[in-house]
Amino acid sequence: MARPSDTKIRIQATARELFLEQGVQNTSLKQISDRLGITKPALYYHFSSREELVRSILQPVVDELETFVGGRESGEGRRLLEDYFELIWRYREEITMVLHAPTVLAELDLIDRMWQWRKGLTTLLLGPAPSDTARIRATVALGGMSDCVVEHPDLPVGEVKAAAVEAALAALGPLGRTDP
Repeated sequence: MARPSDTKIRIQATARELFLEQGVQNTSLKQISDRLGITKPALYYHFSSREELVRSILQPVVDELETFVGGRESGEGRRLLEDYFELIWRYREEITMVLHAPTVLAELDLIDRMWQWRKGLTTLLLGPAPSDTARIRATVALGGMSDCVVEHPDLPVGEVKAAAVEAALAALGPLGRTDP
């Protein structure tokens, strides 16, 4: 796989910064090129549209979440939640970006994939036929962990992780405590 150029990486970093500051919908490619000090045609050389740029920022998250869910086994409880927390912590800026512009998920056709990841994680935690109550508990556990990475990015990661994983396990009840 070809490595992205330094300019492409700089464009993505600047776009991510602006998307977080003012939202995806309120950020133009001109604003990105101006902040970088490059021409708009130079930006278009790397990304033909804002949608392509946003997709390039979110694609690593998509790929890693799919790999994460596909590469795990049921019954990992605490370990699954710890690893999931680390994954979403690494991508907290991208998650924040999407939460501030949920239409981006629709524009990039990611809504169904997002629900599949959540369903896959729930199945890993609870098995293939959980009760409605167990599924609700999993929704609270996984959603709460995602909220923690967005709402507490300035706290030490170890502190947030420990509290978030314990809270998720508590939300899951005895089902979440499958690890020895």
